Amino acid sequence: MAIAAVTLVAISAGTPASATTVEPSVDEIVAKHLAARGGLTKIRSVQRLVQKGRASAGAGREALVKRELARPARTRFEFTVQGVTSVLVSDGKQGWVSSPLDGRFDPTPLPAEAVAEAVEQADLDGPLVDWKAKGHRVELANRELVDGREVYKLQITLASGVVRHDYLDVKSHHLVRSVSTRRFRGRPVQVTTTFGDFKKTQGLLFPHRIEVEAAGRPNRLRVVVDEIEVDSAPRPR
Repeated sequence: MAIAAVTLVAISAGTPASATTVEPSVDEIVAKHLAARGGLTKIRSVQRLVQKGRASAGAGREALVKRELARPARTRFEFTVQGVTSVLVSDGKQGWVSSPLDGRFDPTPLPAEAVAEAVEQADLDGPLVDWKAKGHRVELANRELVDGREVYKLQITLASGVVRHDYLDVKSHHLVRSVSTRRFRGRPVQVTTTFGDFKKTQGLLFPHRIEVEAAGRPNRLRVVVDEIEVDSAPRPR
């Protein structure tokens, strides 16, 4: 009995060490994520990106959407509702919006915080490419479950001070969710963006299903991407 007890204690004592999972480093996680997207060479080669699709925020609230990005920090967003198109553009230093649905027919300057967000959106590579050189900070927060799949939760502190959390699938290394705090009408709002239906265009991986949810708001914005163009359309103006 004593021998059995000692053996059990010895086995139990050794179990945690043998079962301990050694987490990969942030650099290793990021490297696998970028490889899954298509690799650094292809990612860095993109000079312009155009995405076209459909957005829905509930019954009767549908729009055609178009997002156009070009280096170094040029953006153009269009959304068309019932044949009326609103446009938001930025050159990285200033921006304008024209929204006939809101009675703004002439271009109106964007506030500084909206321009800053447009610059962040215009990063074609994404914050994890050359994140150290860009002045960002990336930390592995922990592992979690997102829609039943195990993910790495990365805390990304951008050089601007904005903090976001990106969730990378442990198996596929795809970005499946991103959570950040944005300001709407002067108030901070947590925004959760979920990505799915990944497909490749010219060797680069893109999500074709995107859902955006703002904390405290009942409706989700659902976007289906129908068409992606890489380096094939006029530069945003």
